[in-house]
Amino acid sequence: MRCVFEDDFESGMDRWRLYDPKTWRVTEHDGNHAAEITSRESEYAASVRSPFHVAIIKDLEVGDAVIDFRVRSTLDTGNHRDCCVFLGHQDPTHFYYAHLGARPDPNSGQIMIVDGAPRRPLTENERLVPWDDKWHNVRVERRVKEGTIRVFFDDMDKPLMEATDTTFGAGGIGIGSFDDRDEFDDVRVYVPE
Repeated sequence: MRCVFEDDFESGMDRWRLYDPKTWRVTEHDGNHAAEITSRESEYAASVRSPFHVAIIKDLEVGDAVIDFRVRSTLDTGNHRDCCVFLGHQDPTHFYYAHLGARPDPNSGQIMIVDGAPRRPLTENERLVPWDDKWHNVRVERRVKEGTIRVFFDDMDKPLMEATDTTFGAGGIGIGSFDDRDEFDDVRVYVPE
């Protein structure tokens, strides 16, 4: 694989398209910068039920890809404490996302599709996401032809959840949250050589 994008937010968030710029900022801790969602509320709401906090990498569309990043949840909101990873993003109402919600149910802790209609799960995941106040490593692997999406949380050997769907081909990549507060760092996107 070769790296086609990396961002550690040391130079801000100019490489990202933010659906609600008012809810994002770059923060600094001990000389290290990260992208932070600052509020649970948002002025952005899509025309169909889907996440409120969305940051899409500008000028990047990929098919097969591996997305790696670090994330820290900054507010314990209970069962739906989450972060999201967006992939195959076509437009604000057509994309996949992995919802890393603490306790799974049909709206939390699943791989979702938004296809011109309110989000719906592609998985029936029952595994908890072990959120705390520390930094965690997330990886998402996607293979377009096979339609596979695999999501890893800290354990990079065993997927937390997996789905198969071929609705969308190549598209944008992003990070964010449905309606929670998080910090993100060290985002990297890899594609096959």
